[in-house]
Amino acid sequence: MIYLVRHGEAAASWGEHPDPGLSEKGDIQAEAVAKRLIALEISNAISSPMTRCQETAAVYGELSGAPITIEPSVTEIPTPSDVEDRRTWLRALMAGEWSEAPDLVQAWHRDLLSTIQTLPDKTVVFSHFIAINAIVGHLSGATSVTVFRPNYCSVTTLERQGEDLTLVEQGDSLDTRVL
Repeated sequence: MIYLVRHGEAAASWGEHPDPGLSEKGDIQAEAVAKRLIALEISNAISSPMTRCQETAAVYGELSGAPITIEPSVTEIPTPSDVEDRRTWLRALMAGEWSEAPDLVQAWHRDLLSTIQTLPDKTVVFSHFIAINAIVGHLSGATSVTVFRPNYCSVTTLERQGEDLTLVEQGDSLDTRVL
C-alpha cells in the first residue's frame, strides 16, 4: 500500500503566504494522523519540501521513529512566473482540465506521477491538495484537475499490483478552504 496524506491545516492560505507552517488545529490533525499511520506498518516516509507538509510528517517521524525523506517532486503545484494573482490563477486551473495547464504545470504533473509510480510498497507521502488530486485523477482516468476535495490530514490509499497502482480508497473529503 501507498498512503497519500494531505498536510494539516496551514496557518495561512495559499494566496496569503508562499510557505506557511501549520496552524494550532493543523498540529492537532498531524498528531491524529500520525497515530493512525503508525498502525499501518509503514517502512518509507517522504514529504514535500513545503513547511506544512514537513511539519505534518515530522509528527509522524517523532512518534514512529521513522526518518522522513524530502522529495521535491511531491511538492505543491508550481505557479508560472508571469502569474500576478496566484489565487485567481489557481481557481481557474482547479476548474479546468490537465490538458489546459501551462507547460510548467504539465512538467510538474509528469514528475509527480513518475515518482509515485516508482515508490515501494508501505510508503507514506505527505503532500498537497492538488498533488493528491493529480494522482487520484490519473489512476481513475479523470482529465479534470479537481476530482475530489481531500480534507486536511486525510489518508488516500493506493495499492500496487505488479507495475500498476490502483486507487483503494480516497481520503476523507470535506469542504475545505483551499484558497
